[in-house]
Amino acid sequence: INSLGTDRRTQALLDKLDVSANQDFFLWHTWFKDIFDKGGFDIVIGNPPYIQLQADGGKLGNLYKNCGFEIFARTGDIYSLFYEQGWNLLNKGGHLCFITSNKWMRAGYGESTRKFFATKTNPRILVDLGANVFDNATVDTNILLFAKDKNMGNTRCSTFCKDGKNSLEQLSDFVQHQNSICDFNSSDSWVILSPIEQSIKRKIEAVGTPLRDWNINIYRGVLTGCNEAFIISGEKREEILQKCATKEEKERTAELIRPILRGRDIKRYGYEWADLWLINTHNGIKGKIPPIDINDYPAIKQHLDLFWDKISKRDDKGVTPYNLRNCAYLDDFFKPKICWKAVGRNLTFAIVDAGTFLTAPASFIQAGQYNEYIMAFLCSSVGKYFIYQNSDTTGAGDIMLNIQSLIKYPIPICATDIQPLSELVRLQSNSYSYERQQEINLHLYRMYGFSATEIETIENC
Repeated sequence: INSLGTDRRTQALLDKLDVSANQDFFLWHTWFKDIFDKGGFDIVIGNPPYIQLQADGGKLGNLYKNCGFEIFARTGDIYSLFYEQGWNLLNKGGHLCFITSNKWMRAGYGESTRKFFATKTNPRILVDLGANVFDNATVDTNILLFAKDKNMGNTRCSTFCKDGKNSLEQLSDFVQHQNSICDFNSSDSWVILSPIEQSIKRKIEAVGTPLRDWNINIYRGVLTGCNEAFIISGEKREEILQKCATKEEKERTAELIRPILRGRDIKRYGYEWADLWLINTHNGIKGKIPPIDINDYPAIKQHLDLFWDKISKRDDKGVTPYNLRNCAYLDDFFKPKICWKAVGRNLTFAIVDAGTFLTAPASFIQAGQYNEYIMAFLCSSVGKYFIYQNSDTTGAGDIMLNIQSLIKYPIPICATDIQPLSELVRLQSNSYSYERQQEINLHLYRMYGFSATEIETIENC
């Protein structure tokens, strides 16, 4: 456009353009040449679309993956790219204000978005509107106002609750009178906290060590790619065992078929096994264990052949369609472990016996001698508070507790507390007691050094 000459000549050429000839794009650099000659817009306001980049076979993700967006994440949403593009359109010191889904604040895919905001913008106002604010929208939303400037670490934040006293018409007054100042300076989850909540956060982080820095293993459950073939009932297991031709085949077949739990089976401090079994035709562990040879298990092969059309076409398969996908942590299923379900209204953690498997998306921690100690924190009031504050939610309000969220939980490593807390958890797992749970909670309050007011805030979560 700069080569078009004088403004008069440019305008003459623009007047000749047939803008109706192609409606697939808007020539904004052309029509707003005078704006961009001065550095960009002073204000950008919008409500971008919400479309997952991996939807429709990753069509949008493939379209934008090589376009140079810093915010791009294949599991992300297109509205995040709109934030960066809006930033590009601003002049120095200009302001952008969008209303979008609030998932970027906590979700794993939002990490690059949070980093961009923290390093490239000065977030001025953040209002988390939550759920059910708009009658015709199910997505949780937020309003973010940022300046294209240095981050001053002084974001005015509000969590809006639509009830009888509050309405969108009074949103401005609500934010003016009910806000807190937050310093969002990293790609960590952006959680709007009151002053007392910020004090609780500081104490938890000062005393605890995030689980990601412990010498423990944290993994998700098994992905079969065809549960109807590989996860069977106890009755079907007996039927398969009865078809074994020899005693030896029956013994090795029985050893290969392992009990398995679903996320819904996990309860607080325990689990209710539904008599489901996994045909563990694993793919081996490189350098340690060879893949299962289905020819050594004729009765299992006969069963799986009934599902050949499905198991042969699935993505999650091993060296043959009879084998499960690679699982480098196969050995950890044969050790005691802390298991939890990935999505639910209530948090549930249980120590599961060695040799019992778990279906994805449920996950587990294998911490050896620290299993019971870590369980004390996960099942406590402090654990519930921290997880609720730092995990994403579904549109229905259920917690989405993935590994990326849980590894942030700071738990103190204190040798003198391991034995007494572990013993309390063992007792709780055998027979739950409210009084014993309060004993655990009070023990953890002392470890973190919470005040009475902070304890009240935690217990009201």
